[in-house]
Amino acid sequence: MTDVGDSRSKPTSVPEESIGFPGGPDVDVREVDDRHWSVLRPFEYQAERERYTVPKGERTDFASVPRPLVWFIPTYGRYTKAAILHDYLCRLVREGKFDRRDADGIFRQAMRSSGVPFLRRWIMWAGVRWGALITSQGRQGWLKDAWQVLLITVVVLPILLPAASVIVLTLLVWHLAEWAIWLPLAAAGRARAKYGKPGKRVNQPTLTFRL
Repeated sequence: MTDVGDSRSKPTSVPEESIGFPGGPDVDVREVDDRHWSVLRPFEYQAERERYTVPKGERTDFASVPRPLVWFIPTYGRYTKAAILHDYLCRLVREGKFDRRDADGIFRQAMRSSGVPFLRRWIMWAGVRWGALITSQGRQGWLKDAWQVLLITVVVLPILLPAASVIVLTLLVWHLAEWAIWLPLAAAGRARAKYGKPGKRVNQPTLTFRL
């Protein structure tokens, strides 16, 4: 297996040592809501044949890792800048300005240049390739990578599935426990309000498998 970046045909390519984020790993962001952040300062990435600039104000959720798997791949880490770059390129894909397969390939290349270990970056690449199937743009050219995606999935899934299953079950049990506590508190609050007595707001629990 060989890491490949922007697969579009270009006349020249830069030296291997020039590929990466010229500004290093630092990135400035501001929290927008409970899932998204906004880039405060633009940064660049030099790929094999092109340089990309992530603009100020670009929204990101860092690495889009399902909640049952964040113990294995946290939402941020050495690959944070690569994940933000990937979110930016995927926005261009939705706008019809970029190819999703290229975006995923650049994501893997950016992780390599950031020092992410071989197997981990390939697992994350396989994850975004599975995610590409959700959209019509993402499905274009998907079969070209299918054998690699399936190979990685077959190798890794038996290792991750047992722990992920336990976490899913734990989240469900915990959610039921939250509801068991919330229901009487909410009922008491409504009763106090009915009689004109002040009470604290009781926030309803929610269950999500995304961070």
